[in-house]
Amino acid sequence: MALKARQRIGDAGGLKSSDRVGTAVELFLADVQDLIAQDVLAPNTYQTYRYQYDKNLAPRVSELRLDELTTPRINGVIKAIRDEVGAATAKTCRTIVSRTCALAVTHGALTANPVREITIRATSKKKPPRALEGDELDQWFELLSKDERAVRADLIDISKFMVATGERIGETLAVTWRDVNLETGEVDCSHQIQRVKERGLVRRRVKSVAGDRVLGLPPWAVEMLEARWSAGISPDAPIFPDSKGGFRDPHNVQKALRDARRPVGSQRRLELGKRLRDHRVAAGLTQVQAVEKLGWRKTRISLLETGRVRLAVEEVQSLASAYNLSRPDRTALLELTELAGLRSLADELEWVTAHSMRKSTATILEDAGQTPRQVADQLGHAQTSTTVDDYFGRRRRNPDAAQHLEAAMRDVHERYQSPRDPEL
Repeated sequence: MALKARQRIGDAGGLKSSDRVGTAVELFLADVQDLIAQDVLAPNTYQTYRYQYDKNLAPRVSELRLDELTTPRINGVIKAIRDEVGAATAKTCRTIVSRTCALAVTHGALTANPVREITIRATSKKKPPRALEGDELDQWFELLSKDERAVRADLIDISKFMVATGERIGETLAVTWRDVNLETGEVDCSHQIQRVKERGLVRRRVKSVAGDRVLGLPPWAVEMLEARWSAGISPDAPIFPDSKGGFRDPHNVQKALRDARRPVGSQRRLELGKRLRDHRVAAGLTQVQAVEKLGWRKTRISLLETGRVRLAVEEVQSLASAYNLSRPDRTALLELTELAGLRSLADELEWVTAHSMRKSTATILEDAGQTPRQVADQLGHAQTSTTVDDYFGRRRRNPDAAQHLEAAMRDVHERYQSPRDPEL
């Protein structure tokens, strides 16, 4: 569709003010595809823009003429998307319209970009990221070491590497043995793994100059990598491979992390889930019938019966009534609920995400007295001034960071080791 629009516009001699917005957007999307082919933009950029345009913008603006795109009109559209869908979607849609209008300006169809003055303010405050601090780092690795699924998914070493470097999950999974220098204790953090529609997993360079960096590793991280290395491994093999030795999908690792922080509960919680399932079956109800009868979310019964969530007393009473339980069965169920309701370590860490490792790196370095500039260098954030942007030789980042990360994580590393050759 985008290429057809480009051909039609080319034949007509360029965009005109009377052309439809939809035509101009297709021309813009064709340019996006060209930039992706040149590796200027990330592979998923086109899919993101295409999806957001088709779903949220096309119904509102596609049939308008370009000269009907006034600032008040576009502002109303973007605000409506923000209120109905969210601020993040509204920002993406603003980008699509803005770049389309910029393209129209270059064709002479518009004299100025009407989107330039439009700003988006979120309707609610963004939840601040939270780091694993103090005993929480120790608790996280204790949780992983006791979860067989987490051990098989290699989450112990992946979490350690993310704390050691501050890398994102996609960057961590893209690191190959060629990128690691065990003699100097350095790692080249210049690539990322992404899943691209119709192409599968793609390893590509990071999208920013700031993200293309070389980091010093704390000695414990070097020891971890030395333990993972064995003769015969290809230099191009990932340091965290899948079961076939290839690159792992970031989405699958994210799922494994979610499972780790919300594992199957304690033995008592499992016992409670089994008893609830038995009572439901005895009552002649399926899970679907039970949630319909109770008016609950459709996944609630499944979560309770597999021990993944804690059960409130009010829920027990509702279930007892729905299943027509006798008084002795009700009493036994309430007693078991009280025992199973004690909070577990997984409950305490249910907020942890892959980004928490990255935030933990930043917090460790900040607590050690590193400047915001040094921390930004470690994480690969954009530079803060033109002077720093153009500073010669900045690619070798922040050598003192490794020393601070060594002190913060040495004890945790030694107490929680990932078994060698885990079944991924």
